[in-house]
Amino acid sequence: MLALPRLGVVLPAAASLGLRARLSCGRVAMAKSKFEYVRGFEDEATCLPNCWVVVRLDGRGFHRFAEQHGFKKPNDDRALNLMNKSAQTVMQELEDIVIAYGQSDEYSFVFKKKSNWFKRRASKFMTHVASQFASSYVFYWKDYFKDQPLLYPPGFDGRVVLYPSDQNLKDYLSWRQADCHINNLYNTVFWTLVQRGGLTPVQAQKRLQGTVASDKNEILFSQFNINYNNESLLYRKGTVLLWQKVNQAIKKKIKIPEETEEKEVEVTRPRTTVVALHCDIIGDQFWDQYPEILADDS
Repeated sequence: MLALPRLGVVLPAAASLGLRARLSCGRVAMAKSKFEYVRGFEDEATCLPNCWVVVRLDGRGFHRFAEQHGFKKPNDDRALNLMNKSAQTVMQELEDIVIAYGQSDEYSFVFKKKSNWFKRRASKFMTHVASQFASSYVFYWKDYFKDQPLLYPPGFDGRVVLYPSDQNLKDYLSWRQADCHINNLYNTVFWTLVQRGGLTPVQAQKRLQGTVASDKNEILFSQFNINYNNESLLYRKGTVLLWQKVNQAIKKKIKIPEETEEKEVEVTRPRTTVVALHCDIIGDQFWDQYPEILADDS
């Protein structure tokens, strides 16, 4: 008989030969359990190659969340900047993202066409982006809302969409920015009618029924002397995040000849980082200015 004190078992000598062959580095090679068949139910759906992978996140129940946390209407700089900070964190962690666009309580992240991140598994794209974004939102909350406590954790749902051509991707981002403009114009007029015009929310909604963009602009200008074109670009255009090289000043200690002590000097070095822009992305000017976004080797 062969005794294995470490394992607390005793085996016949004949069986010990096979067992010795399975002993390696002091460990027993574990056999598959009878329950492992359940792995066959896992969905390993992958994103088609040579397509732009877009992960879009939306706040879940954010109307209620905004009300309970006292968001300012129609726009709250604290909330928008927190969204941008959370998105920047996602891009810094997942460097295959070449551009992101956000407005209100949503953000879209675009992975490069040739990305082979996690073998292009759709579930990995969505879960990593959503979890990183949500955890960053909670982590940085106190930096933007100061004395306003976070009453409960926010929720974000996500989806993965593939766009095969550069034009498809440009049209998608244009669609999101057009949506930003439409929603922000409506909200700006609506809350101005409520806050400055003395209407109830129901009355303001009824007042805006059937109006087009020119009507809304006229209400703002004629009744409240507000030129919508002078509103913040952050509100009207949303936020674009992309990678750019910037010069960063750092302090460095150097040894100067004929001096006994090191001297601290400031040097400038180029660094690639995520920058935020508030600009038009519907026209060609943006894409002409940043051709590296659509480059195959971006």
